[in-house]
Amino acid sequence: MIPEDHFGSDAVATNRMHSAGVALEELLVTAQKQDCLTVGIYESAKLLIADPDSVVLCVLAVDNEEDVALQIHFTLLQAFCCDNGITILRVFGVRRLQRLLRGEGANRNLEEHGDFHCMLVTNPQADHCRLQEVDTYCQESRRMDQWIPELSLQER
Repeated sequence: MIPEDHFGSDAVATNRMHSAGVALEELLVTAQKQDCLTVGIYESAKLLIADPDSVVLCVLAVDNEEDVALQIHFTLLQAFCCDNGITILRVFGVRRLQRLLRGEGANRNLEEHGDFHCMLVTNPQADHCRLQEVDTYCQESRRMDQWIPELSLQER
């Protein structure tokens, strides 16, 4: 028999992940509107070199973990972010992020942009809606020995 607490903890974890996913989506949309979102591995690397202190969150997004070149880029970005105290979040759901950020009112620079594997939220002075909730989720995940917090976005 499975203990009753087991089901309760799974429900809490699922709810926590869903809530963090919604918060992340709102955060990215808000950051995009405030021109505080850098999208793309190359663009993100340039920003990290030029001004790492402006970055408050690094989102690494994948749908398929079999791309070796992408994993090498992620490893280097993760190391840099860790060295600079930047919160990192690995997200499963690149297609969801593409639809979200290319939606109505999206930045014209993103319309043809194909690389949504790395995103940086910048400018800690800006009013980033839901940043604290995403940061709390990441801290709680690290306390549970998850070095790089992970989140699966729900398709809608």
